[in-house]
Amino acid sequence: MADTRPTVWVSQPLIDAAIAPLRDRVQLRVTDTVTAWSPEQIAAQLASAEGAIITLNERIGAAQVADAAQLQVIANVGVGYNNLDVDALSAAGILASNTPDVLTETTADLGFALLMATARRITESERWLREGQWQQWSFQAMLGADIHGSTLGILGMGRIGQGIARRGALGFGMKVLYHNRSQLPADTEAALGATYVDLDTLLAQSDHLLLVLPYTPASHHLIDAAALAKMKPSATLVNIARGGLVDEIALADALANGRLAAAGLDVYEGEPTVRPELLALRNVVLTPHIGSASLATRTAMVQLAVDNLVAGLGLDGDPSRMPSAINADAAMAARVTLGKKTGKR
Repeated sequence: MADTRPTVWVSQPLIDAAIAPLRDRVQLRVTDTVTAWSPEQIAAQLASAEGAIITLNERIGAAQVADAAQLQVIANVGVGYNNLDVDALSAAGILASNTPDVLTETTADLGFALLMATARRITESERWLREGQWQQWSFQAMLGADIHGSTLGILGMGRIGQGIARRGALGFGMKVLYHNRSQLPADTEAALGATYVDLDTLLAQSDHLLLVLPYTPASHHLIDAAALAKMKPSATLVNIARGGLVDEIALADALANGRLAAAGLDVYEGEPTVRPELLALRNVVLTPHIGSASLATRTAMVQLAVDNLVAGLGLDGDPSRMPSAINADAAMAARVTLGKKTGKR
């Protein structure tokens, strides 16, 4: 008897405990090793699938779904989804989802850890010690910047930004400034101890500036040479959002020439490739996009992606009731226009 269960492609090795329960409900096509899929290979995988669980490594647009007539849902494991052309997916009647909320606090932890490592020159000091350069205690060795009592600037005040604000204001007595597309309600600002300012004021007054805003074409290289010139030479910059927000050549130049004290980066414009100009610098802390990388949080992310997938395939009720759909209204409307089948077969 033919297996009528929907076929689901899993693009990368994830958390087995969260994926395993799917085996009874779908025909699961897993990927056993970390794989750099070409656009053509992604298209081939999607062409024979009804659902997919993917990561930020897989960029999916109109070309990748052109032949995916049966594809109903793409569950992205991550809160950011600039790897997806949402308009193209919606036009094809394909539901898309992400995994917000479950990674908020863990990512905020990493952001603050990078801030501390950058300001206090932690990795630079360790490298200096390992190289055998510590010959005697010195009063002036590895002088960094204070975190307590300093001014924390946050660009992008969503869930993660607010988590960082709480850590700064309540844990370290920092003055918190922020800039966002819209100002938060007054009671939220009061709870966070945060003050809304315009972008130029944020750049000029921050001792430590953290980027936590989504990447869009409009925010490409928002932090460029002109923006960096408005910051204090003693300031630090931390980016845990998306690499494309920062002009990395301009950043490297500012760091190398004393116009910015230090930077901490968890994301890069061309990742996994990191610019040699950044790799050559001592005053930049570099981590390989590990913002959400705790076992508990990554497990929760995959579980939410699985829940989105199951709902999107109609295996647990109406597909439009996905826990964290990105484009439910647009995709479902397109299905009506296209006459595309929906849900459990």
